[in-house]
Amino acid sequence: MPIKTYRPTSPSMREKSTVVFDHLTPKRPERALTKPIKRKGGRNVNGRITVRWIGGGHKRLYRVIDFKRDKRGVPARVAAIEYDPNRSVNIALLHYADGEKRYIIAPKEVFVGDSLMAGPDAEIRSGNALPISSIPVGSLIHNVEMKEGKGGQLVRTAGGFAQLMAKEGRYATIKMPSSEVRLIAVNCYATIGQLGNTDHENVNIGKAGRNRWLGKRPSVRGVVMNPVDHPHGGGEGKSKGGNHPQSPWGQPAKGYKTRKKSNPTNKFIVKRRKK
Repeated sequence: MPIKTYRPTSPSMREKSTVVFDHLTPKRPERALTKPIKRKGGRNVNGRITVRWIGGGHKRLYRVIDFKRDKRGVPARVAAIEYDPNRSVNIALLHYADGEKRYIIAPKEVFVGDSLMAGPDAEIRSGNALPISSIPVGSLIHNVEMKEGKGGQLVRTAGGFAQLMAKEGRYATIKMPSSEVRLIAVNCYATIGQLGNTDHENVNIGKAGRNRWLGKRPSVRGVVMNPVDHPHGGGEGKSKGGNHPQSPWGQPAKGYKTRKKSNPTNKFIVKRRKK
């Protein structure tokens, strides 16, 4: 997927870039697999902003994605590769042999017409879902379950992949995209391959209005506010006041650990992403 740039006819067009979606299937989303999203912006029932920087944006339909891949042993044909406005990765529409249709997140090397399957006896190829116990060591995987049967929770973004490093007993060692190394039960399912739309990270928004289309409102720095509005506000000229970076309500903004020391899942982390 190449990156498209534009002639600098204006300051915003000078830096703007987009991903060319020539490989996507030109069709409407599958109606039975969509449902509406009621968007409330960053406001509560009283209309007051409770989450900053959220509001507006284009109307979207939610595509129901099959993260569980629990239709085991039934082959499916990839009928379409589609754009999903709710996530960075594209999605693939599967037509199963028994007539059912489902959406999955689309791996990099899966194309229209390919045949995919989920189950312990599935072939080792991109897009097939298997229990980690059936996946060879060294394979790239995505959509990894943390609890058996719960559905994939890890590695679901554009271009993402984890690597299966080792298997020992009931657990497998997996290296995450963040470089964190953690243990996952070998009975959990994962999907083979790297996720598609790898150029998503290279896109330059180009102008503020394009972020507004995505539902992102402006973010104002605390140092340019008045003291009544933010702990960083006030002072003559540029001045931070000597206090640590924090939110308007005093919560530390950098280096603030929110994870409890007694978290029972700590034992599954072999190596943290931060040293």
